[in-house]
Amino acid sequence: MKAAIVGCGNIAAVHAKSISRLEEAELLAAADIRLERAEKYTEEYGCRAYGSLEEMLEKERPDVLHICTPHYLHVPMAEYALKRGIHVFCEKPPVVSEEQLAALERAVAEGPGRAGFCFQNRYNPSVLFIRELLSSGKAGKVKGARGIVTWNRGEAYYTQSGWRGRLATEGGGALINQSIHTMDLLGVFLGKPVSVEAQTANHHLPGVIEVEDMMEAYIRYEDAAACFYATTAYTEDAPPLIELSCENMVIRVEDLEVTLLYPDGRRENPPIDRKQALGKSYWGSGHLDCISDFYRCLQTGERFAQDLDGVRDTARLMLAAYRSAGNGGRTESLL
Repeated sequence: MKAAIVGCGNIAAVHAKSISRLEEAELLAAADIRLERAEKYTEEYGCRAYGSLEEMLEKERPDVLHICTPHYLHVPMAEYALKRGIHVFCEKPPVVSEEQLAALERAVAEGPGRAGFCFQNRYNPSVLFIRELLSSGKAGKVKGARGIVTWNRGEAYYTQSGWRGRLATEGGGALINQSIHTMDLLGVFLGKPVSVEAQTANHHLPGVIEVEDMMEAYIRYEDAAACFYATTAYTEDAPPLIELSCENMVIRVEDLEVTLLYPDGRRENPPIDRKQALGKSYWGSGHLDCISDFYRCLQTGERFAQDLDGVRDTARLMLAAYRSAGNGGRTESLL
């Protein structure tokens, strides 16, 4: 299948590397408003370079478009491709507003292209291990959970990008950009979210960014609740932590490291396949598997688990958390 990439920043390089490793895919073209960035892909992958999505899709006919642009462009570009029958594989976040979610739902329903979304951490070996452990019943019922992300994003990260740090283009900060994957995995483990109460702050970059550098939230699921905390005001990028308090044990995961804590004080670190990440380690090691699975589903006609139906709960929870924070921490229902 022929692939194209729009937006040639850091994360696009991971997509390009993944495509190059798939027998069933070929990188046909890359587009970026800064043409020189797309031309680097010509040098490395032998694809053609364009200065805009419109020009690329006018002159090429890819089967799949990988969207790796700033957040606010994800939905408009997905709409543009889907109505032309081009399949879309889109980076997070799927949307930045309720209006975009409604527009994306219409675009996906009308097709004829299919859409998939990059929540690659669902493919991390550690996450797959925990899902199997929970399904086996050995851990018992999940009573509650916590998700913690403590990373560092300084002034230059925002001011040099041209779009980060602004509500209109990034849509938010520590949640939508840095910790949405952790929020997503809480849902993978705990199920459907019911409500959320959240607060945000900008501790270390007031006057520099419009978005939050901290969010804390209390998320209720159907059978449990989770405490969620994310900040970009730490001094380094520590591995995100998710901990599940279960009837028979506590399960703790930090990237690819899983620790099982038993009531009698025993600790166990089961062997986990430590796949090498194609990008930064804290992005997870699941990009290649996620992208490969999308192409496989396109070829077989199977449903891709991370289509819009598969990520809608995460998108709605994220938007509800921002609404709650904007309303002074008022409870937002997702029912």
